[in-house]
Amino acid sequence: MKSEGIDNQNLKEKTAQGLFWAFLSSGGIQLLNLIIGIFLARLLSPGEYGIVGMLAIFTLLANNLQESGFGVALVNIKDIKHNDYNSVFWFNVGMSLLLYMILFLCAPLIAAFFHQPCLVSLSRFVFLAFVIASLGISPNAMLVRELKMKEKAITSLSALVVSGTVAVVMAMKGFSYWSLATQQILYNVVIVIGRYHYTRWCPTLKVDFTPVKQMFSFSYKVLVTAVLTTINNNMLTVIFGRLFPAQAVGNFTQANKWNTMANQLVTNTVAQVAQPVLTRITDDQERQRRVFGKMLRFTAFLAFPTMFGLAIVAPQVILLAIGEKWIDSIPLLQILCISGAFIPLYTVYQNLFLSQGKSDTYMWLTISQIAVMLIAVLACHKMGITAMVIAFACINILWLLAWQLFAYRLIGYRFVSMLRDLLPFIVIALAAMAVTYLVTLSISNMYFLLVARILLAAALYVITMKLLRARILEECIEFIRSKKSRHHQ
Repeated sequence: MKSEGIDNQNLKEKTAQGLFWAFLSSGGIQLLNLIIGIFLARLLSPGEYGIVGMLAIFTLLANNLQESGFGVALVNIKDIKHNDYNSVFWFNVGMSLLLYMILFLCAPLIAAFFHQPCLVSLSRFVFLAFVIASLGISPNAMLVRELKMKEKAITSLSALVVSGTVAVVMAMKGFSYWSLATQQILYNVVIVIGRYHYTRWCPTLKVDFTPVKQMFSFSYKVLVTAVLTTINNNMLTVIFGRLFPAQAVGNFTQANKWNTMANQLVTNTVAQVAQPVLTRITDDQERQRRVFGKMLRFTAFLAFPTMFGLAIVAPQVILLAIGEKWIDSIPLLQILCISGAFIPLYTVYQNLFLSQGKSDTYMWLTISQIAVMLIAVLACHKMGITAMVIAFACINILWLLAWQLFAYRLIGYRFVSMLRDLLPFIVIALAAMAVTYLVTLSISNMYFLLVARILLAAALYVITMKLLRARILEECIEFIRSKKSRHHQ
């Protein structure tokens, strides 16, 4: 398809354009999530958040199952046809309907597991979201293949505005946790509408599952990995939901939400571009090493100051934004932020393996991480929630070394290269945050303290990067200037 051709000369420009719009999209989404989340957290209690949080893992697992990894497979196909999209569309719709019926019948069991009778009706409503989401998987793959990040950004922001506004109004009217559930449904509805609007793609009734069969050997490994990653990311919520009251689950859910909003700002930016770009240069290992290293540096450049910065302002952010009723979530958020700085790096490694068709390596690395994580977390359960979260965070950081080992075997990207690409950003970010924390200790007013820490930390980080002539910063500035000059022409 001609529209999908991106020659080597334009790859750098397309990548930069894609990263630019992906960053705007991710930044806008997290900003809106922040604003909407503040309103909802002030209107709802930790217990109400905890009720919906208990269902998160089931919804995400169902999303993984109904997509079945075929969205990723569609992006990897070199010469794609309408029949490929159509086959995946009908397969996903069928899977989602089947899974919804199964989960509908399992709703009483889910409610009994968490000792929350209200989850019967709530879960049956929330699970409609993944049925709706299944309709948009094929057109989303089309947008990703063509690096149409601007269109994806507009769609995502529109969905968040509509769903968030309705959720806030419902919370004000006393609809409790139903406002959060409705937000999930509406978000998916608007997302699907936007994807069809921008692709102008329509499924046809002539169904041929041959492409699905051909993709299966690759896709089922992606599916297993996605399911296990979801379990890993939501494991603590399930354990806490079983062992502790809804309020404790709510505090962790709130902390994890802020952590996720921050690291997803970087993760989503990189994830939308990494696989389609790396897929196009699989026949040139030297070039792939360079591109991979550059993506790691860009990710580290954004991730470490963002997450370490959130850790030092967490008390002010939580108390000022959503109030003292959420004070128990502060230490949990600070712990999660440290490991959250490394989460976006996983995305770069994972997309490297997917671009090479190594979904089996991707799968087994994730399975091993889950096993180690589960052992570590359960070993600490008698010491309480904080100890369990610390164990979770430590494994998330250390397991990056396992991904690095297999990246070396795949493309020859050395451990020394990883250190050279990541350590400067880690050290500079830590130093900037440490100086900021010490200099601002005497400020007692929380508003002034929050502003001072944000501005000082950002200034120290950028100035240090400038003095050291960090190439990644210079390239970002050059790209922004080129965008401005084109705009004025």
